[in-house]
Amino acid sequence: MSPYRSSSGGGDVHGGEVRLERVGKVYGQGSKRSVIVEEISLTIAPGEFVSLIGHSGCGKSTVLSMVAGLVPVTSGEIRVAGGLVRGPGPDRGVVFQAPCLFPWLDVLGNVLIGVEQVMTDRSRAERRERAEAALRAVGLGDAFAAKPASLSAGMRQRAALARAFALEPRTLLLDEPFGMLDSVTRAELQDMLLDMDEERPTTLMVTHDIDEALLLSDRIAVMTNGPAARIRTVIEVPFARPRQRQRVMSHPECERLRERILALLDGPDQAHAVAA
Repeated sequence: MSPYRSSSGGGDVHGGEVRLERVGKVYGQGSKRSVIVEEISLTIAPGEFVSLIGHSGCGKSTVLSMVAGLVPVTSGEIRVAGGLVRGPGPDRGVVFQAPCLFPWLDVLGNVLIGVEQVMTDRSRAERRERAEAALRAVGLGDAFAAKPASLSAGMRQRAALARAFALEPRTLLLDEPFGMLDSVTRAELQDMLLDMDEERPTTLMVTHDIDEALLLSDRIAVMTNGPAARIRTVIEVPFARPRQRQRVMSHPECERLRERILALLDGPDQAHAVAA
């Protein structure tokens, strides 16, 4: 079962366009002024999966947090499905590297709390069914009553993903969601995202992992080094969907793209980045 389809049915869920127009973020003033990112322009088509990749400190997470509405922009604007982003909202599901679950609630309660606040037009039974369906879809159908402290790191991250999926957001924002997981669990959750191809919302993912970006993305935006980081260039990922891990990773084009991204990350910053 897809994380985006409840057992009561419903149509495919597709996201809206995400558009960043000359976005910048500055902290402080005067001698303490620090430019994190500047002139970030990027358009993500409805249902497209775009990864943002770059060295630590280049502002990738800041960009994602601005799209989420958790951090205000200093300049430029961000629109999601045509609406100007002025703060967080249920139309955007966010998953961070750390799951951030409420320790006093069980797994079902952690997912249900958001569903109850957002899906007020549905009955209590329907809201519970939606939360349970999202948990079953990420492999936690037998863990409804478990507290976060009793779960493995991978199970906690599955719960965090279910919490985002349960709200059926039009935009999914992933900030290195698998960075703290072992390689086996990481691959399992990556494959889960691959299985969402026909129902995937518009997705922006921050990652350090080139192979992860190549496996999951339609395009990869490579950032320059900070401070005052920009998007250096955007690379098309040519592999057809649906995708299988082995076919992608063994494809000759995959190695060429991997080497190109490495060269871009290690090369000198350009004076003018490429808008997308």
